[in-house]
Amino acid sequence: MKYQSFLIKYAEIGIKGNNRHLFEEALVNQIKLALKRCGSGFKVYRTSGRVFVDATEEYDYEEVIDALTHVFGIAGICPMAQMPVLPPEKVKEAVVAFIGEEYPEGAHTFKMHARRQDKNYPLDSLELNAMLGEAVLEAYPRFSVDVHEPEILMTVEIREENIYLYSHVIPGPGGLPVGCGGKAMLCLSGGIDSPVAGWMIAKRGIKLDACYFNAPPYTSERALQKVVDLASIVARYTGPIYLHNINFTEIQLYIYEKCPHDELTIIMRRFMMRIAEAIAKRTDSQALITGESLGQVASQTMVSLGVTNEVCTLPVFRPLIGFDKEEIISVSKKIGTYETSILPYEDCCTIFVAKHPVTKPSLNSIKLHERNLSEKIDEMVERALMTDEIMIVDRDGSRVLKAADEELKPGM
Repeated sequence: MKYQSFLIKYAEIGIKGNNRHLFEEALVNQIKLALKRCGSGFKVYRTSGRVFVDATEEYDYEEVIDALTHVFGIAGICPMAQMPVLPPEKVKEAVVAFIGEEYPEGAHTFKMHARRQDKNYPLDSLELNAMLGEAVLEAYPRFSVDVHEPEILMTVEIREENIYLYSHVIPGPGGLPVGCGGKAMLCLSGGIDSPVAGWMIAKRGIKLDACYFNAPPYTSERALQKVVDLASIVARYTGPIYLHNINFTEIQLYIYEKCPHDELTIIMRRFMMRIAEAIAKRTDSQALITGESLGQVASQTMVSLGVTNEVCTLPVFRPLIGFDKEEIISVSKKIGTYETSILPYEDCCTIFVAKHPVTKPSLNSIKLHERNLSEKIDEMVERALMTDEIMIVDRDGSRVLKAADEELKPGM
């Protein structure tokens, strides 16, 4: 069947009270952006607690469904047949034809679910259910009614302007539309965890920027491309991501030379967070996001995370904090990042790793040893910020937006 329209179901948006229209408008905008790659023949609008997508010209069904199932805020997608408001006998004929085309194989249990938004229609919902159910049973004797667990829930919506028929609900990702909850900076590595963390926080309506710490020549161009590829997969859900590529080599080598090796990871993490926060503030992000999970590695114990947090003034969100590795892997497979994350290209967090890293670092000890860096570290941080190469990464790849020596303007 060629569907003319799609009913977009949402869940959480429905409990937003007086602000619901703002979330509905944000969802409409995100759907319009997602459908741009599918052509220009779509009308997206909201009316009376419903969001609709109408196709005004030929389109690729699979491509449209793929686009819609990557829009946060959508709980379900219902492909529909659409017709003008017709008398009951004509609606009965349309429902019988719809069932026959959708389910040609024959035997199913079903339930009629009529909704009459237009109260002037000559039959009410109960009368429509009875009439339409009887018509289906007469036309298809192998069908039977099951009002509790039907295989087919045949919905008929009678609205003032049109009548809609649908029986399929394709699950969406849920959550809230991207952009309605603010903006945050994701610390993105090439591992499994951070892309999942970004996806999870974006699902709460947050617009993402991202930063990646590169360490040439110890990390390769393939490692950078791996991160771009991960950002591109996440961008299927979030829209374009501004990815900041920072050269961290000089700082990393200096810390390796001047600080105790069991504290290397914590001290490097603290300087990464300082730099990420500086970029976040320049670009009007209100929080940092990391993929840390409590107890997963030495730098992610409760004490270690507290010491890392000490350098930040912005909130640090860790959506994976209570997940174990298998749970994180499960989500990464679901969203499509796992196979890219396990490619064997190391990032700067996996080089210069101490054999026996401290698991309960003392903040006083860390600060004392950071004094060993005082001669050069401020200049190095400024130079690292100057290396910032910004790429716009979307689902189709990336392009360089600004070179390292150009000014980074707030709000980008």
